[in-house]
Amino acid sequence: MNQANIEHLVSKLRYNVKPRRRFSNPDGPEGRLRKFQKTLTALIRYERLELNYRRADETRGYVDQLISEAIRHGPAHKETMDMANFWIIEKELVHKLFKVLVPRYQNYTTSFTKIHKAPHIYPEQYYERAILELRGNIYPSVEQYNPHERNLLHNLLLDAAKKEYRMEKYKEVADNIKQ
Repeated sequence: MNQANIEHLVSKLRYNVKPRRRFSNPDGPEGRLRKFQKTLTALIRYERLELNYRRADETRGYVDQLISEAIRHGPAHKETMDMANFWIIEKELVHKLFKVLVPRYQNYTTSFTKIHKAPHIYPEQYYERAILELRGNIYPSVEQYNPHERNLLHNLLLDAAKKEYRMEKYKEVADNIKQ
């Protein structure tokens, strides 16, 4: 059987979207979509959000899909603009998508978002919390690096201070020996 090659028709995401997520909403599917529209709009505006892990995980797929379509087709493509107008509630952020985010992610080979597990809020019920962020944002990194890494700035400054202190002590010992 001959089958058509349709890979070029479907854009490729930078990570796998898992179909296991189901969210219920009292307003039905429209209310569920409205929640994701608000979350996606807030993520494009602030570039980092803290929210429920399940919502962050599903919103991540929509954000990556929107950005990859914007990179692939650009603002002149009607379907891409319709998709951007549907998902982004605040229309001034559509310009941010095409003028700021598309140039930033033009040469990325990984996903455009990062998701980190966050600690839950203690007295309330236990919900998995997450931090969803766009890569390359202006905020400090959420990931904690090894503080004992040799090339970090504070370690370099401490090493220089130790070296200077030792040199002064060696000089004092040498002066005491000469006398």
